Amino acid sequence: MEAHVADKVQYEELMRQLSAVGSVRRELGRTLPDGCSNVAATVLALLGRDGDMRIGRLAELLAVDMSVTSRHVAHLAARGWIDRSPDPVDRRSRILRLTSEGRAKLAELSEHTAQVLARRLSGWSDEDIGQLTYLMARLRASFEDPWTERDPRAERHPCAGPPAAERPPRTSEDRSPGTPGDDRSPRTPAVTT
Repeated sequence: MEAHVADKVQYEELMRQLSAVGSVRRELGRTLPDGCSNVAATVLALLGRDGDMRIGRLAELLAVDMSVTSRHVAHLAARGWIDRSPDPVDRRSRILRLTSEGRAKLAELSEHTAQVLARRLSGWSDEDIGQLTYLMARLRASFEDPWTERDPRAERHPCAGPPAAERPPRTSEDRSPGTPGDDRSPRTPAVTT
């Protein structure tokens, strides 16, 4: 038996908060520049992160059917953001790679998303953002296939600081009134359901 198991109420609250992640993602998608959908941004980000890949691997990462992936790839290729070249090992397959225009678009999208997140999370400390990043990577890793390689991003994020159990509890004296994270004034959560 596990040393610690959350109770049903905690899991229900976790489910509510996880559903809010979809809302955050949709909101980020709405802020993308014209002509770039959330899916297009995701495909560019995957190719930027993982490098050249076959369309089958992209479909796997997107968790969608090959026909859907093919339509997305055709759209991005038509915009000049990705290139589809024959696989040297299997000429029937295509290797997808970012073009220079695709890398420029990905850099633009990354900068745009960073600015949106910086505005929305302006009241958060670097430690809070690091902790969230770490916990989300850890959550994602918990749902990955155990036979695949562990995601190194699930390791402790450098900005996260020590785990909460190792930190001394915060008090109202830790911050001055009105500063971000001031425990003496109520904070509205960034995402609510």
